[in-house]
Amino acid sequence: MNEPVEPSPGSPQCLNCGTTLFGQYCGNCGQRASSRLISIWELLRDAFGDLLDLDSRLWLTLKPLLIRPGRLTLDYLQGKRARYMPPFRMYLVLSVVFFVVAFFDPQEDLGLLFEPEPAATPEAQHTDEEKQEALAEAQRRLDELAEQGVITPKQAEAAKKKDVDVRFGIDDEDEDGGFNFKMDEETGKCTLTGSENMPPWLQRRLTKERLEKTCERIGADEGKTLGRLMLDNIPVALIVLLPLMAFVLKALYPLSRRYFVEHLLFFIHFHSFFFLLLTLQILFSRLANSAGIPQGLSITVLVAASFYVPVYLYKAMRLVYLQGHLLTMMKFMALAVAYFAGLTLTMIGALLFAVVAV
Repeated sequence: MNEPVEPSPGSPQCLNCGTTLFGQYCGNCGQRASSRLISIWELLRDAFGDLLDLDSRLWLTLKPLLIRPGRLTLDYLQGKRARYMPPFRMYLVLSVVFFVVAFFDPQEDLGLLFEPEPAATPEAQHTDEEKQEALAEAQRRLDELAEQGVITPKQAEAAKKKDVDVRFGIDDEDEDGGFNFKMDEETGKCTLTGSENMPPWLQRRLTKERLEKTCERIGADEGKTLGRLMLDNIPVALIVLLPLMAFVLKALYPLSRRYFVEHLLFFIHFHSFFFLLLTLQILFSRLANSAGIPQGLSITVLVAASFYVPVYLYKAMRLVYLQGHLLTMMKFMALAVAYFAGLTLTMIGALLFAVVAV
């Protein structure tokens, strides 16, 4: 029988937690027994070590996440956790990578490093005077046709209104009194009709004046600010969606004896897989365009990857909740409907917050 190792009188203590050290690493907190200053190489190794080390927890996590539906969730619930990245950390990492790959535009976000594009030549620009002259000429022709009896006066007026809408992008008021914005192209002023049809609680928060001002600010930069705010709100909306879907799983599996956080874990892993697959699809699409891969083959691969998402969710439900094909298929369909409804509501919420914040 081995005797327990006793620390020598001169054994150092851990600089992090004060525990007496028996070797190179602290047995209590795991910190390395070194008091010297770290080098730049060690900083880089700590930052990118998981990416470069094929045996790291990152790569050991991504493989089952991508090709073994439900395995990460089941292993985590069975206590096999040390080999994998923590679930929520993995979700955050993959979501950040996805949004960077999908929406980062060096030309726009690092515009200081690029020369601005040359302005359009005056010949390519259509002035308001030219539009007005073309509109007046078209209306004169319609009046002549009406006078000759080719078309009726009512048809001529309708054609004039349609021509104005096409040339200037102006939406006429809805005859049925629906919710509608009308923008004056010259002044940039917005007029709202139909706001009284909104629910009272929404009218108190989104007043007619507030919506008209928001419309004017959106039109001032052609909706770029609204799009940026909407993009900023999407990650928060997806995080809000996680507990909503966990409640749906809780309702679908009332006899599973699983806690709410276990259902939440299932969707954290599913969303992590979804972010990973979308990132790979985007990278493959860009690589296919650069490498000259036939478009038909590229589209086939992307479509097949998209069909893999529902298959993945179904197989994950089968593995984690251990129910038969028929029951799982019925619950899968109910979950899909609930997911679509929840995603729609959270995206509408993200849009409303973006509109209010413009």
